Amino acid sequence: MTPSDAARRPCCAFCAIVAGNAEAHIVCEDERTLAFLDHRPLFPGHTLVIPREHVETLADLPAADLGAFFEVVQRIARVMPDALGAEGTFVANNNRVSQSVAHLHLHVVPRSRGDGLRGFFWPRHPYESPEQMRDVQSRLREAIERDKPPA
Repeated sequence: MTPSDAARRPCCAFCAIVAGNAEAHIVCEDERTLAFLDHRPLFPGHTLVIPREHVETLADLPAADLGAFFEVVQRIARVMPDALGAEGTFVANNNRVSQSVAHLHLHVVPRSRGDGLRGFFWPRHPYESPEQMRDVQSRLREAIERDKPPA
């Protein structure tokens, strides 16, 4: 995203993160994608994956960008269970309805049996402290780094 792109989307919280104008606990980034911890997590480790370019919904993402975008989602989903001691993951996307920020984002959420997540009733489990959030961020970043494909 260029500075002019960010200026055109001054009300988009995720564009502000991409532009460096808002804080986020980033766990993974490349030239087209950014992944960071949700500040209102379902469970610690709940990660949002966004394209750097502003698109509102999955249908708006150019087909040429789908593969690279979903490779990041897949990579986070692959490393999250071991990094956070979870049994699996839940990956979700809202398009307009229930989309709290009008910028495409996929949720990658650590899951374990009996965690209380049922259907679409999603009780939030906030971080106990900023230190816990930084610890989870660090563990995910390290797992993602170890999972990098060979150059």
